[in-house]
Amino acid sequence: MDFHASRQNMVESQVRVNDVTDQALVAAMRKVQRERLCAPSEAFRAYGEVEPVIAPERFLMAPRDISKLMQIAEPRFGETALAIAAPYAAAVLAEAGLKVTEQEADSRAMAVVEPYLKALGVTTAIQDLKTPVGGDYDVIIVEGSVAEVPAAWLKALKVGGRLVVVLKDGPVGRARVYLRLTSGYSERDAFDSAPTTLPGFGRAPSFQF
Repeated sequence: MDFHASRQNMVESQVRVNDVTDQALVAAMRKVQRERLCAPSEAFRAYGEVEPVIAPERFLMAPRDISKLMQIAEPRFGETALAIAAPYAAAVLAEAGLKVTEQEADSRAMAVVEPYLKALGVTTAIQDLKTPVGGDYDVIIVEGSVAEVPAAWLKALKVGGRLVVVLKDGPVGRARVYLRLTSGYSERDAFDSAPTTLPGFGRAPSFQF
Protein backbone atom coordinates (compact mmCIF):
# COMPACT_ATOMS: atom_id res chain seq x y z
CA MET A 1 0.00 0.00 0.00
CA ASP A 2 1.27 3.47 -0.88
CA PHE A 3 0.85 5.26 2.45
CA HIS A 4 2.36 8.51 1.13
CA ALA A 5 -0.23 8.76 -1.63
CA SER A 6 -3.01 7.80 0.80
CA ARG A 7 -1.84 10.52 3.19
CA GLN A 8 -1.96 13.23 0.52
CA ASN A 9 -5.38 12.04 -0.61
CA MET A 10 -6.64 12.17 2.99
CA VAL A 11 -5.56 15.79 3.28
CA GLU A 12 -7.20 16.76 0.00
CA SER A 13 -10.44 14.77 0.33
CA GLN A 14 -11.14 14.84 4.08
CA VAL A 15 -9.25 17.76 5.59
CA ARG A 16 -9.07 20.73 3.25
CA VAL A 17 -12.60 20.23 1.92
CA ASN A 18 -13.87 20.55 5.49
CA ASP A 19 -12.56 24.09 5.92
CA VAL A 20 -9.29 23.19 7.64
CA THR A 21 -7.15 26.07 6.42
CA ASP A 22 -4.38 26.30 9.04
CA GLN A 23 -1.34 25.89 6.81
CA ALA A 24 0.96 24.61 9.56
CA LEU A 25 -1.53 21.89 10.49
CA VAL A 26 -2.15 20.92 6.87
CA ALA A 27 1.59 20.70 6.20
CA ALA A 28 2.08 18.57 9.30
CA MET A 29 -0.74 16.22 8.34
CA ARG A 30 0.94 15.69 4.97
CA LYS A 31 4.00 14.37 6.85
CA VAL A 32 2.75 12.51 9.92
CA GLN A 33 2.63 8.75 9.37
CA ARG A 34 -0.80 8.01 10.75
CA GLU A 35 -0.41 4.30 9.96
CA ARG A 36 2.24 4.05 12.69
CA LEU A 37 -0.25 5.17 15.36
CA CYS A 38 -2.76 2.33 15.02
CA ALA A 39 -2.54 -1.42 15.44
CA PRO A 40 -0.45 -2.92 12.61
CA SER A 41 -3.45 -4.89 11.37
CA GLU A 42 -5.34 -1.59 11.01
CA ALA A 43 -2.68 0.29 9.03
CA PHE A 44 -4.60 -0.14 5.77
CA ARG A 45 -7.50 1.81 7.36
CA ALA A 46 -5.35 4.67 8.69
CA TYR A 47 -6.33 7.16 5.99
CA GLY A 48 -9.96 6.20 5.45
CA GLU A 49 -13.02 8.03 6.77
CA VAL A 50 -13.06 5.68 9.75
CA GLU A 51 -11.64 5.29 13.26
CA PRO A 52 -8.82 2.73 13.10
CA VAL A 53 -8.20 0.64 16.21
CA ILE A 54 -5.14 1.42 18.33
CA ALA A 55 -5.79 -1.14 21.08
CA PRO A 56 -8.92 -2.61 22.72
CA GLU A 57 -11.52 0.19 23.17
CA ARG A 58 -9.11 2.82 21.78
CA PHE A 59 -9.36 4.41 18.34
CA LEU A 60 -7.82 7.18 16.29
CA MET A 61 -10.37 9.88 15.61
CA ALA A 62 -11.45 10.12 11.96
CA PRO A 63 -9.31 12.58 9.93
CA ARG A 64 -12.08 15.10 9.33
CA ASP A 65 -12.96 15.39 13.01
CA ILE A 66 -9.46 15.51 14.47
CA SER A 67 -8.25 18.03 11.89
CA LYS A 68 -11.15 20.38 12.65
CA LEU A 69 -10.64 19.87 16.38
CA MET A 70 -6.96 20.81 16.11
CA GLN A 71 -7.79 23.89 14.06
CA ILE A 72 -10.27 25.31 16.57
CA ALA A 73 -7.56 25.00 19.25
CA GLU A 74 -5.60 27.63 17.29
CA PRO A 75 -2.20 26.08 18.11
CA ARG A 76 0.87 28.27 17.74
CA PHE A 77 4.51 27.38 17.17
CA GLY A 78 6.38 27.04 20.48
CA GLU A 79 3.28 26.51 22.65
CA THR A 80 2.89 23.62 25.08
CA ALA A 81 0.19 21.02 24.50
CA LEU A 82 -1.23 18.05 26.35
CA ALA A 83 -2.73 15.35 24.14
CA ILE A 84 -5.09 13.23 26.23
CA ALA A 85 -5.50 9.83 24.55
CA ALA A 86 -4.72 11.77 21.37
CA PRO A 87 -1.68 10.24 19.64
CA TYR A 88 -2.41 11.54 16.15
CA ALA A 89 -3.02 15.07 17.44
CA ALA A 90 0.18 14.79 19.47
CA ALA A 91 2.17 13.85 16.37
CA VAL A 92 0.67 16.60 14.21
CA LEU A 93 1.11 19.31 16.84
CA ALA A 94 4.71 18.25 17.43
CA GLU A 95 5.36 18.36 13.68
CA ALA A 96 3.83 21.87 13.69
CA GLY A 97 6.35 23.03 16.28
CA LEU A 98 4.59 22.66 19.63
CA LYS A 99 6.07 21.02 22.72
CA VAL A 100 3.73 18.09 23.27
CA THR A 101 3.01 15.55 26.01
CA GLU A 102 0.88 12.53 25.10
CA GLN A 103 -0.99 10.97 28.03
CA GLU A 104 -2.49 7.50 27.94
CA ALA A 105 -4.13 5.42 30.64
CA ASP A 106 -3.76 2.09 28.81
CA SER A 107 -0.28 0.62 28.47
CA ARG A 108 -1.47 -1.39 25.44
CA ALA A 109 -2.29 1.79 23.54
CA MET A 110 0.97 3.40 24.64
CA ALA A 111 2.96 0.41 23.41
CA VAL A 112 1.55 1.01 19.92
CA VAL A 113 1.99 4.79 19.70
CA GLU A 114 5.06 5.50 21.82
CA PRO A 115 7.87 4.48 19.42
CA TYR A 116 6.74 6.87 16.68
CA LEU A 117 5.81 9.67 19.08
CA LYS A 118 9.19 9.54 20.77
CA ALA A 119 10.85 9.75 17.35
CA LEU A 120 8.94 13.01 16.85
CA GLY A 121 10.09 14.39 20.21
CA VAL A 122 6.79 13.91 22.02
CA THR A 123 6.95 13.27 25.77
CA THR A 124 4.80 10.32 26.86
CA ALA A 125 3.16 9.46 30.17
CA ILE A 126 0.82 6.76 31.48
CA GLN A 127 -1.65 8.05 34.05
CA ASP A 128 -5.40 8.09 34.67
CA LEU A 129 -6.84 10.37 31.99
CA LYS A 130 -8.95 12.35 34.43
CA THR A 131 -5.77 13.57 36.14
CA PRO A 132 -3.64 15.56 33.68
CA VAL A 133 0.13 15.20 33.70
CA GLY A 134 1.59 18.57 34.65
CA GLY A 135 -0.19 21.85 33.98
CA ASP A 136 0.04 25.37 32.64
CA TYR A 137 -0.71 24.21 29.07
CA ASP A 138 -1.55 26.41 26.12
CA VAL A 139 -3.53 23.64 24.43
CA ILE A 140 -5.23 20.47 25.68
CA ILE A 141 -6.80 18.20 23.07
CA VAL A 142 -8.76 14.97 23.54
CA GLU A 143 -9.04 12.40 20.73
CA GLY A 144 -12.37 10.83 21.62
CA SER A 145 -15.66 12.01 23.08
CA VAL A 146 -16.66 12.46 26.71
CA ALA A 147 -20.02 12.96 28.39
CA GLU A 148 -18.56 15.52 30.81
CA VAL A 149 -15.31 17.47 31.05
CA PRO A 150 -13.31 16.80 34.23
CA ALA A 151 -12.60 20.02 36.12
CA ALA A 152 -8.94 19.00 36.35
CA TRP A 153 -8.58 19.38 32.57
CA LEU A 154 -9.66 23.01 32.73
CA LYS A 155 -7.42 23.70 35.71
CA ALA A 156 -4.41 22.39 33.76
CA LEU A 157 -4.71 25.31 31.29
CA LYS A 158 -2.75 28.51 31.66
CA VAL A 159 -4.59 31.82 31.27
CA GLY A 160 -5.34 32.08 27.57
CA GLY A 161 -5.09 28.29 27.17
CA ARG A 162 -7.63 26.33 25.12
CA LEU A 163 -9.18 22.92 25.73
CA VAL A 164 -10.82 21.27 22.71
CA VAL A 165 -12.96 18.18 23.14
CA VAL A 166 -16.11 16.54 21.78
CA LEU A 167 -18.96 16.33 24.26
CA LYS A 168 -21.35 13.50 23.40
CA ASP A 169 -24.23 12.09 25.39
CA GLY A 170 -26.07 10.42 22.53
CA PRO A 171 -25.44 9.47 18.91
CA VAL A 172 -24.01 12.87 17.90
CA GLY A 173 -21.93 15.30 19.93
CA ARG A 174 -20.51 18.79 19.60
CA ALA A 175 -16.90 19.87 19.48
CA ARG A 176 -16.35 22.53 22.12
CA VAL A 177 -13.59 25.03 22.85
CA TYR A 178 -12.94 26.14 26.43
CA LEU A 179 -10.80 29.25 26.95
CA ARG A 180 -9.26 29.91 30.33
CA LEU A 181 -9.70 33.51 31.42
CA THR A 182 -8.09 35.42 34.26
CA SER A 183 -11.21 34.58 36.22
CA GLY A 184 -13.15 31.55 35.05
CA TYR A 185 -13.62 30.17 31.54
CA SER A 186 -15.53 30.86 28.35
CA GLU A 187 -16.82 28.15 26.04
CA ARG A 188 -18.33 27.78 22.58
CA ASP A 189 -19.52 24.95 20.36
CA ALA A 190 -17.87 24.58 16.97
CA PHE A 191 -19.17 21.63 14.90
CA ASP A 192 -21.05 18.33 15.08
CA SER A 193 -18.93 15.24 15.69
CA ALA A 194 -19.54 11.66 16.77
CA PRO A 195 -16.26 9.96 17.72
CA THR A 196 -16.15 6.90 19.93
CA THR A 197 -16.42 7.70 23.64
CA LEU A 198 -13.23 7.22 25.63
CA PRO A 199 -13.35 4.30 28.08
CA GLY A 200 -14.60 5.53 31.45
CA PHE A 201 -15.99 8.80 30.07
CA GLY A 202 -19.55 7.80 29.22
CA ARG A 203 -22.57 8.94 31.17
CA ALA A 204 -22.99 6.90 34.33
CA PRO A 205 -26.37 5.12 34.24
CA SER A 206 -28.92 6.61 36.61
CA PHE A 207 -30.68 4.35 39.08
CA GLN A 208 -34.34 3.72 38.32
CA PHE A 209 -36.97 1.76 40.23
